[in-house]
Amino acid sequence: MGSTRQGRLSEKPAKWIFEEAKKNPDLNVDLLDLRDFPLPFFEEATSPGMMPAGEYFSNPIAIKWRDKIKEADGFIIVTPEYNHGYPAVLKNALDYVYFEWNKKPVGFVSYGGVAGARSVEQLREVSIELQLVPIRNAIHIPNIWSLLDESGNLKTETLQKSADNFLTQLIWWTKTLKSARKETK
Repeated sequence: MGSTRQGRLSEKPAKWIFEEAKKNPDLNVDLLDLRDFPLPFFEEATSPGMMPAGEYFSNPIAIKWRDKIKEADGFIIVTPEYNHGYPAVLKNALDYVYFEWNKKPVGFVSYGGVAGARSVEQLREVSIELQLVPIRNAIHIPNIWSLLDESGNLKTETLQKSADNFLTQLIWWTKTLKSARKETK
């Protein structure tokens, strides 16, 4: 979940896509909440991508975050759009890790202004620099507030086809890149 602010809506689409992913026997999924990884503002002397092999920052939260990223073979980032971009807390979390992102697929679920398209556009550029492989399909949730029922739950019927296509593509890239990473070790 790419937002930590109070009153965030990211829990609703994140929990929905998490449940959809769990239905697939090919996937073993975790839901990571940046609230559980309160990283300090990145101000390290060295970028993670420039550190010698085996070295890393001493901050225990940064180490915990790096280790969670390292164990995954693919990612889904759920993000709102804030002021034509994605949240600073998400950029900070992306910047704290480098090699552990490399050669893994990433897909995006977004909402907010123009269904979060501008935040995803920016995330694609950052992902490529981190050597992530952004998949083509994304799930853009238009006017998320109108998709909440009386209980505040996200109505997802109109999103189901997008979710199916998205997960199919993410699974293909995850398997393909995992196999390729094994071959190059």
